[in-house]
Amino acid sequence: MSDSRAARIAQRRDEVLANLAELDQQLADLRALRERLHDDDEHDPDGVSLSSEWSRLEGLRQAEVAALAAIDEAAERLARGEDATCSVCGRPIAPERLEARPQATTCIDCAR
Repeated sequence: MSDSRAARIAQRRDEVLANLAELDQQLADLRALRERLHDDDEHDPDGVSLSSEWSRLEGLRQAEVAALAAIDEAAERLARGEDATCSVCGRPIAPERLEARPQATTCIDCAR
């Protein structure tokens, strides 16, 4: 099972890295757009301000950075043989939970 867990962790890590790359590109595009505009977009009745969009994208990026850290920690726990133990109660974490959330550190009961 640890081979499939390692594969699921690696797959999830690849997904997070792809999301980060996409968000970084969107932020770069928005930065380029902001440099070209000199008017006051905060009062534009036609849509979301660039500042609001920047905040939204940066929030999404920070969530992905946190997800990447959690995935890397899961890989380290797996390597140490500690990946299937709840950090709160010490009971086993259900394989189904680890399949759905490879970065889980708690059993479903403690997560509630």
